[in-house]
Amino acid sequence: MSTDVFVEAQMLIRKPVADVFEAFINPEKTTQFWFTKSTGKLEEGKSVTWEWEMYDMKSNVKVHNIIPNQLIKTEWGDPAVQVDYEFKEMEKGTLVIIKSYGYAQSGEDLLRTVNDNAGGFTTVLDGCKAYLEHGIKLNLIEDKFPQK
Repeated sequence: MSTDVFVEAQMLIRKPVADVFEAFINPEKTTQFWFTKSTGKLEEGKSVTWEWEMYDMKSNVKVHNIIPNQLIKTEWGDPAVQVDYEFKEMEKGTLVIIKSYGYAQSGEDLLRTVNDNAGGFTTVLDGCKAYLEHGIKLNLIEDKFPQK
């Protein structure tokens, strides 16, 4: 396991921390900018399944810890990695930092996975910003790898 390798993506979202935090734990909001279906809201100690219908993909998400308006610690993916979502209240809004770590891959596979995760989480944050600040659903995840 690559313990010293991590991915970090961040974005300032010009909304109150409670609104931004809710967008990540409540699938009614998260489906507007990330996955298309969820079996439920994120709750500490529980698992949910996220689905990206356009790619026929699902992922089981284990929620390890939630500190309201501050932190969500999860584990998901195949192979599974740790993914933390940090929320920091700032003068102009909320800084969201997504960190993923604990990769099982090595060499070229690790580089490819780190690159994919960095791009993917950046796209999620971009979509979240557009949705929360402007009410625009950009379909970034759906359009990232369009079907023919």
